[in-house]
Amino acid sequence: MTDTDTEAGAGAAALENGQAADGPGIRILAQFIRDLSFENPRAPETLRAGAEQPQIDLGVEMNARGRDDGLFEVDLKLSARATRDDGPLFVVELLYGGVFQIAGVPPEDMEPVLLIECPRFLFPFARRIIADVSSDGGYPPFLLDPIDFAGVYAARKAPPEEIIGNA
Repeated sequence: MTDTDTEAGAGAAALENGQAADGPGIRILAQFIRDLSFENPRAPETLRAGAEQPQIDLGVEMNARGRDDGLFEVDLKLSARATRDDGPLFVVELLYGGVFQIAGVPPEDMEPVLLIECPRFLFPFARRIIADVSSDGGYPPFLLDPIDFAGVYAARKAPPEEIIGNA
């Protein structure tokens, strides 16, 4: 065993014991679907081949809260609405959650960790769920592009005049 292996093992053991290792640590203790909705209001008419590509409107929200046991719940809400000129194709909304143990993060850095780093861990699983449900709805799998959670967080924190000025 190398010194690096020993240090990594000690850091993992420290996290398991609720102690901060040498640096910050994030553990996902649970992941779950809190809410999932898929609407396919005009099927099967909208499933015909050769139709024009739909317009997709995507929404992203992140929320986090502390728990009495010292853990944190983080929710990632993804919504997508696919439409064509002749009307809606499908609407999918997913509220995907995780329970996180976070150690070694100063209080002033906790909010960015909860609203940037934790959603990054959840995103690949939420992306797969949306791809599966859209495929089960009769469409090609809807694969979300990677999301810049730091950019979403920054936009959320920006004063309204900054958002308007950059539009």
